[in-house]
Amino acid sequence: MAKNRIGIDVGGTNIKVALVSKSGEIIYSNSIPTRSEMGYEYTVNNMKQAISTLMEETKSTKNDIEGIGFGFPGQVDYKTGMVKNLPNIPGWVNVPIAEIIEKEFGITTKIDNDVRCAALGELKYGAGKGCENLICITVGTGIGSGIILNGKLVRGASNAAGEIGHIKLFAQGDKLCGCGDYGCLEAYVSGPSIVEMANNYLKGGKSTKYREMANGGEITPFIVAQAALQGDVVAKSIYTIMGEYLGLGLASVVNLLNPEKIIIGGGVAGCGDLLLNPLKETLMKRAMKVSADAVEIVPAQLGNTAGVIGSSLLIES
Repeated sequence: MAKNRIGIDVGGTNIKVALVSKSGEIIYSNSIPTRSEMGYEYTVNNMKQAISTLMEETKSTKNDIEGIGFGFPGQVDYKTGMVKNLPNIPGWVNVPIAEIIEKEFGITTKIDNDVRCAALGELKYGAGKGCENLICITVGTGIGSGIILNGKLVRGASNAAGEIGHIKLFAQGDKLCGCGDYGCLEAYVSGPSIVEMANNYLKGGKSTKYREMANGGEITPFIVAQAALQGDVVAKSIYTIMGEYLGLGLASVVNLLNPEKIIIGGGVAGCGDLLLNPLKETLMKRAMKVSADAVEIVPAQLGNTAGVIGSSLLIES
């Protein structure tokens, strides 16, 4: 009988835990708060508890489960199963999580970066089905990516491959990126840059729907997206600029890797064609024709389940 796997998607706010079948179906899922302020040991204990609960509720023994996979938002060492550093979850520095979980449950455990896990999920069960060469990108607070070449996940010499957000758009650049350098794609295309641009338009005296929608509160990427979808001219122009920047950055990626598909997901991509159309247009203009003609830009299909489904696949990647 085909064994099930456990996939765990670790986020700054919540941790999703799921039992996933060999055919990619979610049999059981649950979510627990991360509570990073309590320290990593507290979170690890909560993860153990969540795995135990999953096994009890699905009447699974360790012999029924082929493997446990974790997707983490940050730097991890896939080979040693060590979490190196999670920028948005303080306290997780050099934590040997795979070893801790294996010791507790006696089940093979693998870890990887969360966006790489999402790429695996999309490749096998989502928008990338049938592809050999694809790039999966999430655009949210930052830009993450997973690269699949010849059907295999690319990890790189220090497990850091796929930092598309730090492709340089400008030699000098006027925006400082979180990585400490100037001119990075991520500094121009992300949730924070949408908010910054939205506020700059307001300072310039533009009247906008998103100001009304914020109703005196903070302007968020979600509010700007809603305003754009409702036809607000200023909000739409913000997404056009974002799409153009993203298209420019991805032109370099397409020229370098010649993928069949680029799958776009993450919160900022929730605007659909408002972002994807200017992205495609810029990409077609700026990438080399032979590579541009071969690539299709598509929205991600698995949504919030990409992380747990993809991490459950680490056992075979």
